[in-house]
Amino acid sequence: MFTGIVEEVGEVVGIEFPDGPETDAVLTVRGPIVTSDAKHGDSIAVDGVCLTVTSLGSAGPGTFTADVMPESLRRTALEKLAPGRRVNLERALRADARLGGHVVQGHVDGVGAIRERVPGPRWDEVTVATSPDVARYLAEKGSVTVSGVSLTVTWVSDDAFGVSLIPTTLADTTLGLLGEADLVNLEVDVLSKYVERHLQHLASGAAPTTAGTAGARA
Repeated sequence: MFTGIVEEVGEVVGIEFPDGPETDAVLTVRGPIVTSDAKHGDSIAVDGVCLTVTSLGSAGPGTFTADVMPESLRRTALEKLAPGRRVNLERALRADARLGGHVVQGHVDGVGAIRERVPGPRWDEVTVATSPDVARYLAEKGSVTVSGVSLTVTWVSDDAFGVSLIPTTLADTTLGLLGEADLVNLEVDVLSKYVERHLQHLASGAAPTTAGTAGARA
């Protein structure tokens, strides 16, 4: 689990497709902070995508390598990465750490695109285009993860939503570098999906069930 609070902006060292395009990929990223205590099998979010570390230091100090499965390539913008590209990095949340953003799984729901960017005195107002399948889970003042960054939704329509990027976000994440038509990974708040699933269950007329009864006294 992650929080959407980016720890550092890393750099893509390489991306390979061993079995050809549209299959799996091997991604190597440089990130001295996130690799400082990383071990084989740890989880690191790369632009909001939860990846498993398969090796450390193969491309020099501070680098890690991860396998990217076909499903992740289909659902995210990782396939568009190239050497030199900057990416947002975050290690998995420690149980004793503060939850500064919101609950982020690193399971991307879809890819959006920057539709408009309006600079303010110290911030930017950004419009992100997305599909109705993603937009339906968003709510004004709710949370959304954009390329690994926890943000507050300022408004939402059927095919787009708005966010405000404060100076810290502009300076410390890749969102300050993106322009119109650039792609971003989107993850909605998982709580909204659970609520929808529960309401669908109720609407179907299914009989209620009682969870957690295993081990109860007879």
